[in-house]
Order: sequence, then structure tokens, then C-alpha cells
Amino acid sequence: MEQYIVALSKYFIAICMAIYTYESFSVFRFREEKQRKGIYTRQVILLFFVHFTSFLTICIKTGDLQYLFFYAFQQLAVFTVLVLFELFYPAVNRLVINNMCMLLVIGFVILTRLNMGLAIRQFIIVAVSMALAMGIPYLIRRFREIKNFSWVYALLGILPLGAVLALGNTTYGSKLSYSIFGLSFQPSEFIKIIFVFFIASALYKSTSLLQVAYVTAVAGIHVLILAASRDLGGALIFFVTYVLMVFLATKNFLYLLLGIAGGGGASVIAYQLFRHVQERVQAWRDPWSVIDGEGYQVAQSLFSLGRGGLFGLGLFQGAPEDIPKVERDFIFSAVAEEMGLIVALCVIMVSLSCFIMFMNISMRMRDRFYQLIAFGMGILYIFQVFLTIGGDTKFIPMTGVTLPLVSYGGSSVMATLIMFSIIEGLYIIRQDEGAVHVKKKNKIAGGKREEGEKETP
Repeated sequence: MEQYIVALSKYFIAICMAIYTYESFSVFRFREEKQRKGIYTRQVILLFFVHFTSFLTICIKTGDLQYLFFYAFQQLAVFTVLVLFELFYPAVNRLVINNMCMLLVIGFVILTRLNMGLAIRQFIIVAVSMALAMGIPYLIRRFREIKNFSWVYALLGILPLGAVLALGNTTYGSKLSYSIFGLSFQPSEFIKIIFVFFIASALYKSTSLLQVAYVTAVAGIHVLILAASRDLGGALIFFVTYVLMVFLATKNFLYLLLGIAGGGGASVIAYQLFRHVQERVQAWRDPWSVIDGEGYQVAQSLFSLGRGGLFGLGLFQGAPEDIPKVERDFIFSAVAEEMGLIVALCVIMVSLSCFIMFMNISMRMRDRFYQLIAFGMGILYIFQVFLTIGGDTKFIPMTGVTLPLVSYGGSSVMATLIMFSIIEGLYIIRQDEGAVHVKKKNKIAGGKREEGEKETP
């Protein structure tokens, strides 16, 4: 009986994920949240099925009941997040919350299979992060003055990055983090959010040449510090976000073309200056020629992707641990191997539906500052997804960034949860703006009716 459950579970998980993903896009057929209620209910049920079936399989395969207790804590946390967000913020966007929880669940499942210790640490970080993130929508809605401090955001970005460059811990040749009281964190994960606030606050009032030059200078300092720290993946994320936000604010194609040309030139310079960039490009071009070195991770990732097939080998049936640092850089390959290409593609599509909703919120914001914030958050999120999955599949050279909400990484998951909470705050503001607009419209219509009644003899 146990063998049948394990064998059938991967098909059941894939089907549930496929239906969940379909529902993530069917949401966009309706304009109002109340029209989407049935979809959100079905998503939560499917989320529960995927989570429960995955951990049931893990328990059967290992014979260890501690996984069942770990699942119970996770399910309680997910349920609490879903209930509290809707309780505290009735106008919350449920698609963003549901997708966030689904991606976290996939991350918990695959991390539990790979390394129980890391999965527990990730769960604790997520729990603490969610407790902090729960208050962010209120702060975003309450304090409208945040749009007036561009120079403060610039300093809050440049100074910590400079501190990491001077005092940070060196990991694989890059200075990415520093430790305080034994806790290590990566400031660039949080500074990218502040960076979006800086660009939005600098450009929402004026897009003059002088103002764009000011934004460019500050953005250039951020990127140069990251490049000097050899955090080239982070530098690329900052640069792309800067270029696209400036283009959205100015609608000037010349800035976009200059950004593309500048990015291409910077890539050539980075290739000439940094040995590890040359190694990663070589591993991308021909991993088999350097399979004993830099190409080993990429080659093992390709093997892992090829072994899984549509429905995967099943949890604890594959060998994703053969990929070095699989929990951080190559988590997508592990998902594809053991949970199948269908589930892996669903992870991509769920991430894409989050991005589409971010853009939808951005387009419908009436305040230019908030519009730029939502757009910037969306670019940060989807470009990091692209870099991670592109590197895992050898579509682009590996950059060493994590898959948001799925990969192991305390700073990354905390920053992403904060980002999602900011988006929820913006969505609530948009609902407030819509309500005010309707009241004004009704008031004007009512006034016209009264005038008409007075004029009637």
C-alpha cells in the first residue's frame, strides 16, 4: 500500500500544481476581488493537497515521524498567514498571498528532502519575517511622507554596501555579507528594496535631465560598490531595475538604449577584469570542457533536469544532492528532478502570475510614486527569478542568486516577504483611491441631479 501511495503521489502533486497554476491566471478574468473569491478558495485547497501529499510521501519514504511534526508547524504557519492577512487587511490581494504561500511550501518540501537542518532554519526565518512583514501594509498606507526622502534612501543604500566592501565576509571570492552577534546577513537583499524607493522618490515629481543625472550617479555608485565586492549578480539586478524604472518614469527610449549599451559595455569589462566571470562564461558555453571545475555544477544541474521527466522521480528517489550548493543556487533543478518538469514549470508560471499582478497594481495606481514602487518591485522579483532559472538551465551564465521564496537563504527570503508585503500595502492604497474616486463621482452626479430638480418647474 505504501509503495502505491509513493508512486501515485507525484502524479497527484503535479495535477494539483497544474490546476493551481491555471487558477493563478484565471484570476485576471475578473476585475474585483469579490469576484475572485471562489478561485482563491480552490487555490487554498490545492495548496493544502500539495503540502500534505508531499510530506506524507517524505514520511513514508524515510519512516521518520519528525517530518510529520515539521509539516504540522508549517501548515499552522501557512494557515495563520492566510487568516491574519485577510483579518487585518480585508482589502488584501489574495492572489499575491496565496502564491507567496505556495512558493514557500514548495521551498519547504524540497529543502526538507535535501537538508532537514536548513529547512528548519528557513522555517524559523520565514516565521520571524512574516511577523515583521505583517505590519508593513499598515505602515505603507499610514505614512505617505515616505515619498520625500530620496537622499535618505541613497545614504541607506550606499553606506551599508560600502561597509560590506570594507568589512564584509568573503565567500567564494565575493564580499556579500557580514556578521553581527553571530548572525550573518546579506545587506544587498534589503538595499535593493531601498534602491527602488530611492528611484521612485527621485523621479515621481521631476524627470528633467538634471534629475535623471542625479539618479544615474547614485545608481552608478551602488552598482560600482557591488562590482567591487564581486557581487555581480546583485549589480546586474540593480542595474536592470534602474534602467527600466528610468524608462517608465521618462518614457524616453534614448535612456533605454543608452542603458542597454552601457550594460553591454559593462559586461565586456567585467569579463576582462574578473577571472570568475570568465570561468562562469566558459561553464555556460561548454560545461563538459571544465567539468572538473566550474562546469561541474552546471553539468550536474543538466543531468538533474534530464532525469526527472514530466512527473519527476519522486521525493527521495533522485540524487539532486550531487549538485554542490543545490539548496541555494540550483534549487530549481532539484524540484525538476524529484517533483517533475510539470511542477517546475508551474513554479515559473506562478512566479510569472505574481509579476503580472505587480504590473497590474502598478498600472492602476493613480499616484506616480506608488506606481513606480510597484513596477520596481515587480522588476526586482521577476528578474531574479529569470537569473536563477536561466543559470540552472544553462540559458544564461550562472549568477549565483537565489530563487525567491524557494531557495535557502535567510536574507533573500526575508527581503522577498517584505517586498510582497509592500505590494499588498500598495494594493490597499489603490483600493482606497478607487473608493475615494467613486465617492467623488457619486457626489458630482448627485449635485447635477439636484441642480436639474431645481431647474424643473
